[in-house]
Amino acid sequence: MKVCVYERYGSPEVLQLKEMEKPIPKGNEALIKIRATTVTSGDWRVRSLNVPAGFGLIMRLVFGVSKPKQPILGTELAGVIESVGKDVRRFKVGDQVFAFSDAAMGCHAEYKCMPEDGAMALKPLNLTYDEAAALSFGGTTALDFFKRGKLQSGESVLINGASGGVGTAAVQLAKHFGAEVTGVCSTANMELVKSLGASHVIDYAKEDFTRNGETYDVIVDTAGTAPFSRSKDSLKESGRLLMVLAGLPDMLWIPWVSMTSGKKIVAGPATGRADDLRYLAELAQAGKFRPVIDRRYSFEQITEAHRYVDTGRKKGNVVITLGHDD
Repeated sequence: MKVCVYERYGSPEVLQLKEMEKPIPKGNEALIKIRATTVTSGDWRVRSLNVPAGFGLIMRLVFGVSKPKQPILGTELAGVIESVGKDVRRFKVGDQVFAFSDAAMGCHAEYKCMPEDGAMALKPLNLTYDEAAALSFGGTTALDFFKRGKLQSGESVLINGASGGVGTAAVQLAKHFGAEVTGVCSTANMELVKSLGASHVIDYAKEDFTRNGETYDVIVDTAGTAPFSRSKDSLKESGRLLMVLAGLPDMLWIPWVSMTSGKKIVAGPATGRADDLRYLAELAQAGKFRPVIDRRYSFEQITEAHRYVDTGRKKGNVVITLGHDD
């Protein structure tokens, strides 16, 4: 099978297409023929080690000190189950599925094995493989932060970085949960964010949301540009700041804020669970959640896809399509 590997950290030029043996599923695993995968901001950060302040050493300890432990990036996939291990009961050959491998990665390949009790679910019938592949990263991240932040119907939510992969998911999910949503994005993406359900949209080039006098029950910072020191006055007395992208110095505020005010900071990595994937699939099937796709690239163009993600200007998701025949 064809895979995309990186054997050292760096720019998109470290990526190479290679041939490897097709994996054989263990007893509890399903072998998936991948039809689509994605290049996310997470792939960019792991490949380049461009991470928030204070996490450089931690990232190397997790992913490899001198070179990557896992040479295949990619956390999302959608495809068809080609074979299953002897103990698999929930899935069968021919099932159309999507899956999220999270920190284990390995999805930038033509085939991947996933445990049946892992973050894998049946693909919504009304989504293409491209769309299904893009369900997991942004969707599970936003969902996990909203759970930890205890978002309630009727609350006001501001989403900083509303046009990115996590941001576009957060706008849709917050709207679904009954919140009044304000999105912060660039001029070019305002109409997109409105179309996803935001009642108000702020152009960050023209207005600083931290200085307009408005306050919110929840602020979601997906861009890493609204730490507590900047956004605290925009939070209501019991407001929560959900820091999707936070540096270690930002996280040191957490206990102090909890002890000295009614406000709260929620930070740390999100967890993608199988139940969350099934929930996102149900919402998608009902037409209440749909991943935004900015660009599609072939597997042979994956280096170009990484270059685009590195610019930080993508809207929603960047998808890699694999030319398998059914």
